[in-house]
Amino acid sequence: MDLFEMNVDLFRTINDLGKEYTYLNNFFIFMAEYMVFVLAFIALIFWFTRTEENRMMIISATISFVLAEMMGKIAGTLHSNNQPFAELSNVNKLIEKAVDNSFPSDHTILFFAFCMTFFIYQKRWRYIWIMLALVVGISRIWVGVHYPADVIVGAIISIFSTFIASFIVSRLNIIRKLLWLYEKGEQQILPTRDKSREL
Repeated sequence: MDLFEMNVDLFRTINDLGKEYTYLNNFFIFMAEYMVFVLAFIALIFWFTRTEENRMMIISATISFVLAEMMGKIAGTLHSNNQPFAELSNVNKLIEKAVDNSFPSDHTILFFAFCMTFFIYQKRWRYIWIMLALVVGISRIWVGVHYPADVIVGAIISIFSTFIASFIVSRLNIIRKLLWLYEKGEQQILPTRDKSREL
């Protein structure tokens, strides 16, 4: 059995679960299509807690995502395939998706870039972030819009980019200086309360 057949067989194994366990479809549809908005909301919450650690974490996650997307585009020029529903018969397609190159999975790149960064920076609930990224990756297969290889390569790219980004962010003073300038401007628009005056 070659790699293509293994890829298709694993896709069938996961995607066909949606035909057998239909009561799980709404959950995976939400994870595949709408969880990205929840992730954006979580990132905003971290950012506006206004702690340096959380803001450095979001900066690192954003840099990781940008790097991963660049590497993903390069990978997409080396190999391409359309979505499974466009190439295979009898696919359990649960969401609408335009037909294009689905290798690697952009959703997986996004979630692993942010969730791996959260894993590195946060001690509490750190494994929850990895589980979230894995479930989102699986959901893209479940709903019929990605092959397992699309997801696996997207995850590998983002894990690699996350370690590069965390290394860069922790060592470049210019990032802290830019953050300091941003926070000075933010303080003018959204001043924090001076608690010392309340005492």
